[in-house]
Amino acid sequence: MRLLVLGGTEFAGRAVVEAAVGRGWDVTVLNRGRHAAVPGTRALTGDRTAPDGLAALAEGEWDAVVDTWSSAPRPVHEAARLLRDRAGRYVYVSSRSVYTWAPPAGYGEDAPVVEGAAPDADATDYARDKRGGELAAVGAFGADRSLLVRAGLIIGPYENVGRLPWWLTRTARGGPVLAPGPRDLPLQYVDVRDLAQWTLGAVERELSGPYNLTGPQGHATMGGLLEACVRVTGSAAELRWTEPRVILDAGIEPWTQLPVWVPPDSDLHDALHSCDVSRAVATGLTCRPVEETVADTWSWLTAVGGTAPRRPDRTVKGLDPEVEAKVLASLHAPEADAGAAGGVPGTTP
Repeated sequence: MRLLVLGGTEFAGRAVVEAAVGRGWDVTVLNRGRHAAVPGTRALTGDRTAPDGLAALAEGEWDAVVDTWSSAPRPVHEAARLLRDRAGRYVYVSSRSVYTWAPPAGYGEDAPVVEGAAPDADATDYARDKRGGELAAVGAFGADRSLLVRAGLIIGPYENVGRLPWWLTRTARGGPVLAPGPRDLPLQYVDVRDLAQWTLGAVERELSGPYNLTGPQGHATMGGLLEACVRVTGSAAELRWTEPRVILDAGIEPWTQLPVWVPPDSDLHDALHSCDVSRAVATGLTCRPVEETVADTWSWLTAVGGTAPRRPDRTVKGLDPEVEAKVLASLHAPEADAGAAGGVPGTTP
């Protein structure tokens, strides 16, 4: 199988490339050359934001193209138009952000999508940029030769967004940790390597159309995730499970200041941790245990010196230690004892 990956050296793109090389595919990557290419690939240099940025793709044919671009749709539009007669299928790694806010719990691929997106637009906002990228892929390759991977929360080795690396770093530091409850809060995420394997399998099956690509709801819980972080780091961190209302009243932002977490029974939780992924599961999506994802991410993080790379176009994740300490100090011992059993502010037994 001949695969062209636009990008291919960071996070999702890198995972796709590594998985394809592992399958023995003939892999070409096009990127700006700022990061070393995965061994076993043919590396081409080009800046998609430059007028001649696709010159290196003037020749060549591929069975499929995988594109992880997440800014203005225009580069997707230009690449798809250039390659439509020389590639069999265009895979665009999109996002569940394309759905009109706020999608109800259990929403599927037929949920309404944002309006106002254009395939050749300059940057607007994330949702419309991603939807514009989808329109660009479908416009050039048609509905039967385009695959839209609507990813949810992606974590795993090489993460450059800062969610799981922040939790690992925080638990490794030890001491009392503000753990946002409830402990059994169901999460929905996908290990980047599982996303990559499903994507390549979808190419082999010649799948098309949109797929919500994230793990089934409840594959892990907030407790399972954070407890795995404590175990793999070997720290003496104490998870102090705290009611959502206490966290929100303290002005702490879900998702960004406490990565991954959003309060239950909210629009955020319905949108981020409650979608229907039966279509992806029926076509081969399998998800590894949360313990494996956390352990492998910690191994990678320590191998790179403990500081994960971060995309400059993403917000900084994590909670200020002073804010955390202030909230923890406000928790009283009697409440802490009750929380260990009932999910209100407290500490893990």
